[in-house]
Amino acid sequence: MTLVVVGASLAGLRAVESARRTGYRGRIVLVGAEEHLPYDRPPLSKAFLDPGHPGVVTPFHPETVLRDELGVELRLGAPAESLDTDARVVEVAGTTVPYTALVIATGATARTFPGARSLRTAEDAVAVRAALDRGARTVVIGAGFIGSEVASAARKRGLPVTIVEAAPVPLVRAVGATAGAELAALHHEAGTELRLGTEVAGIGDDGVRLSTGEVLAADLVVAGIGAVPATGWLEGSGLTLHERDGGVVCDATLAAGPPGVYAAGDVAHVANPLFDGEPMRLEHWTNAAEQGAAAVRHALDPASARALVAVPYFWSDWYGHRIQFVGTPHADEVVSADGVTLYRRGDRIAGALTVDRPREIMKYRRRIAARAAWGEALAFAGTA
Repeated sequence: MTLVVVGASLAGLRAVESARRTGYRGRIVLVGAEEHLPYDRPPLSKAFLDPGHPGVVTPFHPETVLRDELGVELRLGAPAESLDTDARVVEVAGTTVPYTALVIATGATARTFPGARSLRTAEDAVAVRAALDRGARTVVIGAGFIGSEVASAARKRGLPVTIVEAAPVPLVRAVGATAGAELAALHHEAGTELRLGTEVAGIGDDGVRLSTGEVLAADLVVAGIGAVPATGWLEGSGLTLHERDGGVVCDATLAAGPPGVYAAGDVAHVANPLFDGEPMRLEHWTNAAEQGAAAVRHALDPASARALVAVPYFWSDWYGHRIQFVGTPHADEVVSADGVTLYRRGDRIAGALTVDRPREIMKYRRRIAARAAWGEALAFAGTA
């Protein structure tokens, strides 16, 4: 039996680890587009950019652990090119890799803007950090979490930074308008300039040209405008790819349709039973870790596959503040007070966002998982 994991990502690594932990002793092939061993991406826009960080990207495991202890055949620096689900083979750098079970964990690639740098890979992070160390005047396109973390790193050095955001409120899709407006205040307090409801017309030698006609001087321009699933290699494979972004459409067990094929992490649209079967594609660390481990268990033992019922969780660090979110922002009502924002769907709590309340967030996560009543959540938050 051969397990092939495509994507040397967090989800891919957790799949490998979970396979061995559950007793699988067969062949494992790990395919990765980057030449690097699997490494942690969230710190690239957080601690890695801080002035005191050594500026070195460290892999989760050294190669000896992957090869000798986990028994993994590494195919790094060689992205998957195609998938034939009838023949059960993955094409990698002109060679075919047969599989019995397949986990797709190819993640996502950053959306780009001409003239701007993205922040997704280790090389991106090294380049952004070097520019900040040189004292770069920084413009960030997009007021999402990545862009906000870059702005935070610039302000820690006392550097001028401007965020340009097309929406009138930051992070509307991620946390909703109410919480987005409150998070915007963190930028203002830290001295970051916000240009909301404004688009970037182009980037030239004179700087960043805005739709208002204003030109912003910049030594560093970072585009934080989202990411798209890395699924180009799956076209023609027979898998169902989402019409909006091309992600892999899965059922609640992470099955992608053809026998033995499962997907996990940023690449996967997964129906979540906890939220009325709402399909979710989440670019979150915990989601990638949980789904990677579950996907391989199901791929190796399909008869035991069960729906993955999980409460989404993510965090972000801005200007010394810890922002944490659990659940979904898609709600019928939103209530916000004293650093806590709660989201109601029907008669129960569906989401919660906290600022600088790290001890509380997991209590909300447990309430969401238990389908706790809205009134009980309000009483816990002290806003009833």
